[in-house]
Amino acid sequence: MALPGFPHPSGVADYDDRRRRERLRATRLGAGWVRLRRTRLIILRLSLIPLVALGAFAEYMGVDVLPEQARLARTEPAVLPIAGPSDAKAGDTAVFDLVGLGVLDAGDTARALPSLTTLGSVWAVRYDQTGIDTKVISDLIVKVTEAAKVPNVVLVGHSMGGVIALEIAKHLHVGSAEKVRAVILDCTPVDLDAVRPESRDQGEEMLRWMGWFPGARESRLLRLIVETYARHQDFVGGRYVIRGDEFRQAVRNVLRDKILNTNAASNGLIEAQFKAIVAGGAIDDLRALSKPAAGKPRPAIAFIRPHNPYDDPIVNVEYSHKVLIDQVGGVDGTLLVVTTHTTGHANPIERPQEYNAVIANQIVPFVRQVQQDEIGTVSVGR
Repeated sequence: MALPGFPHPSGVADYDDRRRRERLRATRLGAGWVRLRRTRLIILRLSLIPLVALGAFAEYMGVDVLPEQARLARTEPAVLPIAGPSDAKAGDTAVFDLVGLGVLDAGDTARALPSLTTLGSVWAVRYDQTGIDTKVISDLIVKVTEAAKVPNVVLVGHSMGGVIALEIAKHLHVGSAEKVRAVILDCTPVDLDAVRPESRDQGEEMLRWMGWFPGARESRLLRLIVETYARHQDFVGGRYVIRGDEFRQAVRNVLRDKILNTNAASNGLIEAQFKAIVAGGAIDDLRALSKPAAGKPRPAIAFIRPHNPYDDPIVNVEYSHKVLIDQVGGVDGTLLVVTTHTTGHANPIERPQEYNAVIANQIVPFVRQVQQDEIGTVSVGR
C-alpha cells in the first residue's frame, strides 16, 4: 500500500534513508552559502593542507629528529687502544688512526694494519657524532700520551681522515710538547680540487640539503631515503622498473648498517667531514709541518696511493701527489710517496696484505731515517 503523497509503495527503511540524506545535505558545511559557495569551499579545503603538513612536520620532528638529536648530543670524541708496540724501540711512540668520510670509528681499520705496531702502540680515533673539533682531538691525544709518558706521535689518516690528521699534527707540532714523528696519508684529498667532480657534486648536494631542510642533520628518515637511493643501481632495472626483492634487500641493508647501527656516522658528522675538505686547510698545515717548531724536528710525510690513479674513483691522487711534492717534497723534503698495485680508494680493510707490506717495508724505514736525519739537523742548528 502506498503512503499518502507517495506514488509508489515504500518501506520504512527506504523512507528513513531518504530523510537521512536530505538531512545531511541541509546540515553540511556551506549548505546555507549562496554567494561564491564553490570558491569558499575550495578555499576552506585548501586551508586544511597547511594544518595537515604542520601535523606531519611535528610528528617528523618529535619522532625522528629530536630523539636522535638528544642521542647525538651525548656523544664525544675518544681515542681507543688497539694494540701495543711490537718493537721495543717503538715504546716511546703512539700511533693514532683516523678514518674518512662516512665512518665514525677507526677501530676496524687500525686492526687491519698490525704493521703499524712497529711504529708504536696503536690507537683508534672515534669522532664526535655532532662534528669534528681537531683541537679537542689533539688535546685528547696529548692527555693520553702524557699519561703513558710517550713523547712521540704518529698520525695515520685515510682519505678525508688525512685532512683531519694534518690539522691535528699542526696543533701538536706547533702548540704542544709532543713530537710528531710522521703523518701517513692514504689517498688524502689535500683540498676540494683533489676530489673528483662526481664525488664533489654529491658532497655539495649533501651540504645544500643540510642547509635547506630542517632536521636533516639528525633525520633517520632522510638518511634512509638518501642511502637507499644511492643503491638504486642494485634494484632498478631497465625502463626504471623496481625489482621488489632487491629493493627490499637494499632497504634492509641500509636499516642494518646506517639507521639502526649506533656506530654509523651521523648526517651531521658526514657534513662536518666534507666541510673539512672544503675548508682546504691541509696545504697550510703542510707548510707548518715543513719546518721545525720549538726545537722539534719536522715530521716525515708518507703518501699511499694507487699506481694507476684511476683505481681511486673518489680522489685525484695525482693532484694530491703534486701538491705534496710542492709543499714537503724536493731535495730537502721529508716526503715519501708509495704507489700500490691492488688497492683502490683508502681500503686497507679490503686490501690488508699490500697495505701492511708497504708500511712495514717502505714507510717504517723511511720514518726512522727521517727521524735520525732531522734530529741531527736540529742539533746542528742549535
